[in-house]
Amino acid sequence: MKTLLEAIRPTTFIESQKLRDFLGLDLTIATETFQHTGSFKFRAAYNLALNAPNDEILTASSGNFGQALAYACQLLNKKCVVVMPETSAKVKIEAVISYGATVDLVDTKKVGRNERVKQLAEQMPDCYVASAYDDEFVIEGNSTLGDELSDKNFDVIISPIGGGGLISGISKGLCRNSSNTRLIGAEPLLGNDAFRSLQAGKIIANETEPMTIADGARTISLGNLNWEIIKNGVAEIIEVSDERIAQAVKLYFSLANLKCEPTGALTLGAILENKNNFKDKRICLIVSGGNIDADVYRQILKI
Repeated sequence: MKTLLEAIRPTTFIESQKLRDFLGLDLTIATETFQHTGSFKFRAAYNLALNAPNDEILTASSGNFGQALAYACQLLNKKCVVVMPETSAKVKIEAVISYGATVDLVDTKKVGRNERVKQLAEQMPDCYVASAYDDEFVIEGNSTLGDELSDKNFDVIISPIGGGGLISGISKGLCRNSSNTRLIGAEPLLGNDAFRSLQAGKIIANETEPMTIADGARTISLGNLNWEIIKNGVAEIIEVSDERIAQAVKLYFSLANLKCEPTGALTLGAILENKNNFKDKRICLIVSGGNIDADVYRQILKI
């Protein structure tokens, strides 16, 4: 049985001169597309599956956490059930199944994914109910990325934000390594609850699940544990339009030779919203994952 640090792959740093020249900025990409299961979520999922005392784990996920947890449970010989919206990327649904987990698809217009988890939990009294972001094991797993980033001397790190699991983990890792790097969140404009929460000083939820192109950030609100870290550790949150997200996906493809899912492109999208704010800064853009349906990817690249 491997420890967390033995199980994860170090993040991949890319310095694309073409992208740097195009934007006129000192950019470094920290991409988790080459992490196990294609996203940062494996860090969180493996730590959770390793430390949860239960042999059955139940969660809700739009895809990346679900497949990461399914793979982690496969490695650790645990049972995994994942509640997923019917609108999840097909490639993500198929991946969860391929790792041996049970998928429970829901129409989120009729029943929320968290409500469905509660229903299933009553049928699985011995299971551990895992949040994809609002969980100490998840945050601690993601903090390993913050550890990796802490010694790179970036002026700014921009991270995607949905429920807050990644950015709160990065913040925790940076903090324990006494890093002074400015941490910024990048969030879909169509689901800007984190932006509004930081402005208000309290958690503000979206009324419904936001149908942004960034499917990994279709969350109702920040997690409570995540918020306690974010409110003190995140300097600002930038709202990113779906048009900018799509543009960022295309730029990664054409200028960095990198396949990136829309949620992972949020950080470059944040730069595109106002690149003048980042002049003369050493910037790190977190690409959280690369799991995207071929048809969706093809459509975006034609935009």
